[in-house]
Amino acid sequence: MSINHYSSPLWLLFIPPTLTFLTHLAVALLFSVSSEEKKEKGRKKMVPLSSTLLGLTFWALLISPAVSLTCSSQKFSQNQVFSNCLDLPSLSSYLHFSYDSSNTILHIAFIATPSKSGGWIAWAINPNATGMVGSQSIVAYKNSTTGVAVVHTYDVSSYSSILQKDLSFEVWDKTAESRSDGSLAIFAKIKVPADLASSGTINQVWQVGPGVEAGVMLEKHDFAAANLQSKGTLDLKNGQSSGSSGDTRVKRKNIHGILNAVSWGILFPLGVMIARYIRTFESTDPAWFYLHVFCQISAYAIGVAGWGTGLKLGSESPGITYSVHRNIGIALFVLATVQIFALFLRPKKEHKYRFYWNIYHHSFGYAILVLGILNVFKGFNILRPEHKWKSAYMIVIIALGGISLLLEAITWVIVLKRKSGKSTKPYDGYNNDQGRQQPLAM
Repeated sequence: MSINHYSSPLWLLFIPPTLTFLTHLAVALLFSVSSEEKKEKGRKKMVPLSSTLLGLTFWALLISPAVSLTCSSQKFSQNQVFSNCLDLPSLSSYLHFSYDSSNTILHIAFIATPSKSGGWIAWAINPNATGMVGSQSIVAYKNSTTGVAVVHTYDVSSYSSILQKDLSFEVWDKTAESRSDGSLAIFAKIKVPADLASSGTINQVWQVGPGVEAGVMLEKHDFAAANLQSKGTLDLKNGQSSGSSGDTRVKRKNIHGILNAVSWGILFPLGVMIARYIRTFESTDPAWFYLHVFCQISAYAIGVAGWGTGLKLGSESPGITYSVHRNIGIALFVLATVQIFALFLRPKKEHKYRFYWNIYHHSFGYAILVLGILNVFKGFNILRPEHKWKSAYMIVIIALGGISLLLEAITWVIVLKRKSGKSTKPYDGYNNDQGRQQPLAM
């Protein structure tokens, strides 16, 4: 029995250390308020080690591999048994199969759920390529009149020509059944062509669609990431499938998502928080500035890498355009590039143009912050990963937002206390406590 193993997405590993850092930040700033009020006593606070240990524990738990056993628990109405089963990596689809190499006969059972009630499912072999065009497909759907599951064969010679006809190889014992969970199952026996049998592998494609027109015309399926990834290589001898997860293009999509989620979605907001809140504490100057620059330059470098993979993916996908996601990505790259190079043009604090530079810098920064987070969610909608990954990222954003609200209140209290102290402090012949004596008024 073949069992698929998969690990948590790489970007998810950043969540525990990020939350740990934010916990440290909040605790440190809370202690800083107390220490500023009691400077004369020289009291210092230490950040507890427990939060670090807790973060590392969660990190270790997250990177533990999970095991999918779905296909091994599936049963068939006629108690058919197959030598191998695979949880296919997209569209919640499953393939059971047995292969007799002595006569090159492949016996399959394919299970999937149509994208809509009354929709269709398909499993295919592509003798010459890895995609849909040229595939020899076995399709199942419910008859609109009787409600009984039926099965037919289709030759997908092009995107515009999908004809119900015999396949280029022998297929028999074709049946279909409706399952209690709303899915459909296709059963068939296939005579694998000699050239494919000699190689021991076949290119498989699977798909689900929304409906059938006039009893024979298949309605177009979605073009979401899961639909475009539903292909792979099936190893007949070893009972394994590369699936879409082994496809280099799919890997680039995942890398693109990880890089941009970590850069624009986590690191950049963290850098903004450092600049806005840590600088309030005089003892952190100039450390806060270097930490802020480090976060933003790191976010930019990682983001540019993610942007580059996005351009590559776009060039490889003619006819498939996510205009909003692409345009926001271009805007992010332009704004962030201007921000980075503007560091070299930053006027000194006392310069008359520093005020205008600050307005520009803050405006661009907050624009990047909003657009970056927005585009991460746009990316989730395009890739359509399991809901838990989107939920995990939302937890990070909510944590950042909650800590920002807390720090906003803390820093306002500090600023107001400073202003209050300066306004009530009696004039002592010095420029407050700046150490430069002023002449007495005449």
